[in-house]
Amino acid sequence: MRASVALLLFPAWIIAQAAFTPPDDLDYRKTYIVSEGTRMVAEVYSLKSAAGKKLPTILMSHGWGGVAANLRPDAVVFARAGYLAVAFDYRGWGASDARLIGRTGEVQEVREVVDPIDQTTDIQNAVHWVHGEPMCDTARIGLWGSSYSGGHVVYVAARDPRIKALVSQVPALDSRLLDRKLGYEESTQRARGEIGYPAPGARVVGSLRGAPIRSKMLYYAPVEDAARAPHCAMLFILAGNEELFDNRDHGVKAHERATGPKKLVTIPKITHYGIYREAREQAQRLAVEWFDQHLK
Repeated sequence: MRASVALLLFPAWIIAQAAFTPPDDLDYRKTYIVSEGTRMVAEVYSLKSAAGKKLPTILMSHGWGGVAANLRPDAVVFARAGYLAVAFDYRGWGASDARLIGRTGEVQEVREVVDPIDQTTDIQNAVHWVHGEPMCDTARIGLWGSSYSGGHVVYVAARDPRIKALVSQVPALDSRLLDRKLGYEESTQRARGEIGYPAPGARVVGSLRGAPIRSKMLYYAPVEDAARAPHCAMLFILAGNEELFDNRDHGVKAHERATGPKKLVTIPKITHYGIYREAREQAQRLAVEWFDQHLK
């Protein structure tokens, strides 16, 4: 893994999107998921022709610096393939509310920071939420994640046996090589009330939006969890010219360790962000085929 964990998902230019008008054949709505007392905004997609039916469900989560709006092209594909597709913004990101914390008599919103423990907790609560959705077939739930959330979905599947399949594309699965000394120093200062959380959207890892909470990343390694979900069929989609980290330490290693149904696909000649550009349709097809095989 390279020294800067410059891993992780969306650059700043991909965040902004135009107002969304759903295709005529889809039902689309926004709703709320409550995670640890904080409201997250979710977007729910399904075919109009499937109204009232129980559907296999794909829960989608964005990566570093992204928002649920970035996932709309993929959610539309999944819904048209016959799935209930749900995407959401983590707490403090996009349209979701933020946690409030007190520091030296003040209240601060924790917004647009990258905390893998908080984010995986949000995914776990989103899984709980879909279990209450009338159209969700609770025996057929899958997770989809990309880049940093490609690791998150493995982490969650290892802790929730209700997850039957996942797709992890261009995944970053090991944060342990971040600056440990700095992580401990920041944790001590935060515990003593000497510092708060980073400013919203701060860019301290390349051009990526959102400062890392380093102390939460020091021991965060979903690659170690891949073997702990034999109930979950795992598809890993890698970029052949991955430039942000070494696939051998991430997707390849996770695939080797997975003990349930598994598949590894490397798309040649693309870099990390090619998965959202020239290879997006190919990645979508691979995901639909995998979910069809294991959720239908």
